[in-house]
Amino acid sequence: MSEKDGLIIAGKTYQSRLLVGTGKYRDFAQTREALDASGAEIVTVAIRRTNIGQNAGEESLLDHVPASKFTLLPNTAGCYTAEDAIRTLRLARELLDDHRLVKLEVLGDPKSLFPNMPETLQAAKTLVAEGFEVMVYCTDDPIQARMLEDIGCVAIMPLASLIGSGMGILNPWNLQLIIEQANVPVLVDAGVGTASDASIAMELGCDGVLMNTAIAGARDPILMATAMKNAVLAGRQAYLAGRIPRKIYQASPSSPTAGMITGQGA
Repeated sequence: MSEKDGLIIAGKTYQSRLLVGTGKYRDFAQTREALDASGAEIVTVAIRRTNIGQNAGEESLLDHVPASKFTLLPNTAGCYTAEDAIRTLRLARELLDDHRLVKLEVLGDPKSLFPNMPETLQAAKTLVAEGFEVMVYCTDDPIQARMLEDIGCVAIMPLASLIGSGMGILNPWNLQLIIEQANVPVLVDAGVGTASDASIAMELGCDGVLMNTAIAGARDPILMATAMKNAVLAGRQAYLAGRIPRKIYQASPSSPTAGMITGQGA
């Protein structure tokens, strides 16, 4: 891929369109090995679940995944109200020396982990007003996606299916509607299960894919991280190349027929 085809978020260009989470791995060493295999430059950090300095005396993720090597994306996993999400990201800003690029997610219930969109919209308004660069996890509702962009979010991140479900993209039509109207990057977030899911998201025109469980929960996380890296790249290349139209019939031969010998005698 050309360096000119970088992913631009909040004015910064990234060469990798695969974003990876840092949870659910065996240990921090495996986390780093998977991140390296994935080629990801942006990595999410669940502030309520991962120590990045708030718990003195505990091993810190930053010892293995330093901010000098990766762009850390603090997220609000585990937050169920706008107030909790805002407080969590303010803490992240302090811990990471005024870091402003964040991922907002406000969940509706602990069973489905489906987004609570009224609380998400409320939190987004406050965070954008405070100068945060907000990437936001949301439903695949084109209207609410547009509302989040209008608020000033720097990236829209609709779910493909429920977090951790591995069900893949269940509603490609809604994703396409969001992509067509968006003036900011659209990244599939949640529900990816295997490499083909990531490739399909990119072929649809998504700007990137974020995943955690699909890699961390695989039998071989390092190998899966490599597969996801290749899938995102292949999907992006296929999108840029432009697929042939789908046809029910009217098949055309792969080789031209002009000048073909017919076998008719003189």
